[in-house]
Order: sequence, then structure tokens, then C-alpha cells
Amino acid sequence: MSKVLLTLTSAALLILAGCASTPEPTAKAEPATISAEAQAALSTAQADVKAAKAKNALWTTSESALKAAEEAAKKADSATVIKQAKLASDQAKLSNAQLSYPELKVGQ
Repeated sequence: MSKVLLTLTSAALLILAGCASTPEPTAKAEPATISAEAQAALSTAQADVKAAKAKNALWTTSESALKAAEEAAKKADSATVIKQAKLASDQAKLSNAQLSYPELKVGQ
């Protein structure tokens, strides 16, 4: 019994020693970044969508466009970020403006 325990302990120590000496990669790729204009557009869109969401007026098109802009930002595609962020911002502003429209009463 003690020989089995000794063998298992020795095997475990050898495995752990092998894992401890595995080198980590030294060269890390720098994350890709978007342009300052794209970052500003994305920040504005996020704020506009947040404001519309707080008023329960958010349109699904705004949310979809913001998600597309955020995905494009991860891929460092500034042109797509600007396009989708502008769409998200415009749609969010329109959804907020819709709250001030008069109610439509059907059948009167």
C-alpha cells in the first residue's frame, strides 16, 4: 500500500514540475485601436442609447446598430464604427422624440 502511495505521489510531483516549467509567450500583440473620431461617435451613441433606454423608448434598431458598432470597434474597423454609431445615435434620438408625439386614438 505504501509503495502505491509513494508511486502516485512521485508521479504527481513529476507532472506538476513539468507544468511549472512551461514558458509563457513573451510577444504580446498590441490591441488594435480605432480612430479618435470613431471613438467619439461610439461614446456618443452609447450615451444616446442609454438615455433612450432609461425612458423606456429604445428602438431595437438603435440597440442593434450599437452592438454592430461595438463589434466593429473590437475589430478596429473605424469606418463601420462611425457608420453604425451614427445610426444608433440617430435612432435613439428619434425614439426619444417620439415620446413627445400626441397620442393617436383609433376609432374616435
